[in-house]
Amino acid sequence: MRPARCWGIVAPGVAGRTLTCVDQEERIALFLDYENLAIGAREHLGGMTFDLRPIADALAERGRVVVRRAYADWSYFDEDRRMLTRSHVELIDIPQRMGASRKNAADIKMAVDALELAFERDYISTFVFGTGDSDFTPLVQKLRELNKRVIGVGVENSTSALLPPACDEFLYYDRLEGVEVPSAPIRRGRPARVPQAEPQLPEQESQPQAAADGSGRDADGLAALVAQTVAGLQGSSSGAVTASTLKRTLLRKDPTFNEADYGFRAFGELLRHLAAQNVVELSEGPARGDLEVTLPEQGDREEAFNLLRSVILDLAGRDGSVPLSGLKNQLRKVRPDFGEKKLGYRSFLQFCRAAATTGAVDLRWSADADDYLLTAETGS
Repeated sequence: MRPARCWGIVAPGVAGRTLTCVDQEERIALFLDYENLAIGAREHLGGMTFDLRPIADALAERGRVVVRRAYADWSYFDEDRRMLTRSHVELIDIPQRMGASRKNAADIKMAVDALELAFERDYISTFVFGTGDSDFTPLVQKLRELNKRVIGVGVENSTSALLPPACDEFLYYDRLEGVEVPSAPIRRGRPARVPQAEPQLPEQESQPQAAADGSGRDADGLAALVAQTVAGLQGSSSGAVTASTLKRTLLRKDPTFNEADYGFRAFGELLRHLAAQNVVELSEGPARGDLEVTLPEQGDREEAFNLLRSVILDLAGRDGSVPLSGLKNQLRKVRPDFGEKKLGYRSFLQFCRAAATTGAVDLRWSADADDYLLTAETGS
């Protein structure tokens, strides 16, 4: 974050009073590969017309957009030109001349302009590229080498799988607030038979609304991702793990991460939900409004170790041992919601090693069995 610059403007009519200019927000340059976005929206979002407003609103939450440029042969997008002009977007015309192939002309021009700004406008800290084309991956990587933050925006079904992981954050246009994807047209004719609703599992009823429909992501996977990330941050740094640090780390792991996909309006709401599920614990952080996030110290972890021990005793008796392979499935037969990642462990082996460290079980490698063997001794 750049230091604040205050211009010291004196308020008229008020002696000695100075208006403070808050200048700590990110400076954003927006580049639109307009043909890629417009065609992607038309072909993959039910023929809808691309609208810049949802992107502008999403970027307004991240900083101040100081550069807006869109690249295309505008003779093909006459109506769109008016919409973009009203949004103060500079239109860069790349005409497709007769008899000449200029497929990548807009891409090259966009890349050259972005690099020029990166070197000449040091105050621009974030570059946003509206495209799903993997050809921009080297440009993204180069800008990140120059210590620039890069955000991608693209239509989900027309975005290359190579581009999102290269960015610091990637926003799918279809998921942005304000984008209403048209439903598929209803075919006229004989009414289709309405399928019977499948019975809902009990554990799904307590999840956020978005997890119950097709637009949401797996809530159990979310709990595992957050717990594992918090555990990794606690192990790699001596400082407190704050909500802002956790969110940045989640975006580094998955640039497409967005709490709205799980049905939450804000990241703090997501954390409070996980705290209610005893996945994490929240407390006041070092900065006002930035909560400290930790994993439960005891509770679920000790309960999970006791579960492991009891399953081993049931399978092998007091004097026998059980191989590691297949043991996790045995635990899930007793407790279907068991998952070591929810407890902050990266693997089931790491969980078993932690259990062995506490003395709940004994863990050793067997060359004969070519596997780890676990024993729950009577004296433990």
